[in-house]
Amino acid sequence: MNIELQVLGNALRSIAEEMGATLVRSAFSPNIKERRDCSTALFDPAGRMIAQAEHIPVHLGAMPDAVEAVRSLAPRPGETYVLNDPFAGGTHLPDVTLVSRTELGFAASRAHHSDVGGREPGSMPADSTRLGEEGVVIPPTRLDESVLARLLERMRNPEERGGDFRAQLAAQRVGERRVSELAARHGRERVAAAMNELIDYSERRVRGAIAALPDGRFEAVDQLETLEGELELRVAVAIEGDEIAFDFNGTAAQHGGNLNCPLAVTRSACYFAVRCVTDPDVPASAGAFVPVSVHAPAGSLVNARPPAAVAGGNVETSCRIVDVVFRALEGAVPVPAQGQGTMNNVTLGNDRFTYYETIGGGQGACPDADGPSAVHVTMSNTLNTPVEALELDLPLRVRRYAVRLGSGGAGRHRGGDGVVRELEVLEPCRLSILSERRARAPRGAAGGAPGQPGRNLVNGTEVPGKVSLDLAAGDVLTIETPGGGGFGKE
Repeated sequence: MNIELQVLGNALRSIAEEMGATLVRSAFSPNIKERRDCSTALFDPAGRMIAQAEHIPVHLGAMPDAVEAVRSLAPRPGETYVLNDPFAGGTHLPDVTLVSRTELGFAASRAHHSDVGGREPGSMPADSTRLGEEGVVIPPTRLDESVLARLLERMRNPEERGGDFRAQLAAQRVGERRVSELAARHGRERVAAAMNELIDYSERRVRGAIAALPDGRFEAVDQLETLEGELELRVAVAIEGDEIAFDFNGTAAQHGGNLNCPLAVTRSACYFAVRCVTDPDVPASAGAFVPVSVHAPAGSLVNARPPAAVAGGNVETSCRIVDVVFRALEGAVPVPAQGQGTMNNVTLGNDRFTYYETIGGGQGACPDADGPSAVHVTMSNTLNTPVEALELDLPLRVRRYAVRLGSGGAGRHRGGDGVVRELEVLEPCRLSILSERRARAPRGAAGGAPGQPGRNLVNGTEVPGKVSLDLAAGDVLTIETPGGGGFGKE
C-alpha cells in the first residue's frame, strides 16, 4: 500500500470513527452513550463499504444491505433516510439505521434504540411470533420532522428516543461534512480512486489469506435452545483456491418464535468468521468480502421470510452461526474453543423507562493462551453499562457484579470465566430475557473441558433462557453468564 493510499484510507476511517464519537457523545440513552451499542461507516457511490469504525460486527456486516435499500431510492444530497425493517436492510427492529448522501457516496449509522414500540417495553419480547409484535416496522423512508414526530408517538419514552435520533442525525452531518472537506483537500478524483484501490487492496489480501488455507469441505452441526426443544444449525464450508463458500442447507426451517435471521445477519456472521481466520487487520472494506459467498435456503432459520419475528435471531442466532462456522473450520485452521455463544440479552422497562443490556461472559481458550474473562465476544462488541450510570438514570440497584470464578473450562489453557450480574428493580416493570447456552455448555477443544452453562434467576428461582414476565418493586434478577471452553488436556 503506497503512502498516499495509506493517508487517504486512514482519513476515511477517521471520518467513520468521528461519526461514531459524535453519536456516542450526543446520545441520551445509556444504551448508546455508555454501552456504545451503535456503528458508523462510509460507502462509495455504488453502495460498497469503504471504511467502518471498530464497532458492532453484527451491525457492520449487515449495513451494506441497508445502504443498498436506500440507494435504490436515489436519495438526493441533503436527504436522510431511516429504516429498521429486517427484510429491507435492517437486522432487528431496535437497530435503527440512518443513511444519507455524501459528496462521494453514502454515510450510515446504526444504533440500538432502547425502545421502538411493540407489546413489550424495550421491544425485545422473548415470545414474539410475528415481526409487528416487536415494534414499529420502518421501511426505507425519507426522514423529516413530521416523520420523526410520527415515529416517536409510537415509541415509549419519546424524549429519550428523540435525543438518540438527533444524535444519529448529528453523526450523519459529520460524515457528510468531513467527506466534502476531504474531497476539497485532495480532489474528488483522487479520493474516488483511493476508494476503489482500498476495495481492491482488501480483496487481494483476503484472497491471499484464503489461498493459504487447505482446500476442502468442512461440515459442522450445532443447536439453538428453545422452550419446545432444539433447532439445528448446519453448515458446510468449502475452501477452493482463494475463495470460501458457506452453505446452510439442512438448517432448521424458520422458527415460530423469534430466533430467525434475515439473510443480512447470516452473511454478517460469516464475514466475521472469515476475518478472524484469514487477515483480521485487513481494512474492513467491501473488498474483504468479495471472495466470500453464502447460501442459505429461503424460509430457513438463517434466511427467514417476512413476517417472521427476528428479535432473537440478530443477537442470539448470529452468535451461534459463528460457533458452528468455527466448529466446521476446526478441520482447516486452529480455532479457539467455544466462547459463551450468547449475548445474554436483558430488557427491563415500563411506560416510563427502558433498560437494555447485553452481558459479557467467557471466551474460549486458544491453542496458545487462556480465554479472556467477562468480555463481549463474537457478534457483540459493546461495553457494559457502568454501575454508576445505571443507578443514576434508571430505577435499578446493582446488588452484585462480579466474575463468575471457575466457570471457564479446564485444560492446558483455561476458558475465560463468565460474570454474575444481580439487579434489584425499584418499581414494577416487565422483564424479557433472550439467552443461549443455558442447557448446552460451550465446548472445549483438543481435549479441553467445556465451560459452565449460564443461569437466569428471579428471587433465587431459576427461569428459562427465554422468558418475559412481570416484576414487582424489590424483585431481584440474577444473570450468571457462561464460561468459555478450555483448550487441550491438562
